[in-house]
Amino acid sequence: MQAKKRLPPRSTVDLSDLKQAKALRRIRLSEGEVCRIVERTGASIAAIGKEVALQRANRLPPPADVPAAAVIAATETAPDQLSSGDVAAA
Repeated sequence: MQAKKRLPPRSTVDLSDLKQAKALRRIRLSEGEVCRIVERTGASIAAIGKEVALQRANRLPPPADVPAAAVIAATETAPDQLSSGDVAAA
């Protein structure tokens, strides 16, 4: 009787397996970057995904320096500028 072929765990990545390494291309990182992430976090797919998300979040540009008061003042209308129909609705 033939023994069943043992499947690798689905929650980990084996970079020595060419098919699994190719599947990681969807995260759009170079092979070296993926290897560094695996060395740092381990072979867990969840840990790799979290690390990739963290790296992408750190690459986001900083928010524009717009004072909050200036934004609010630019969108507000003064009560004397409202028409009589708007006052009844407000």
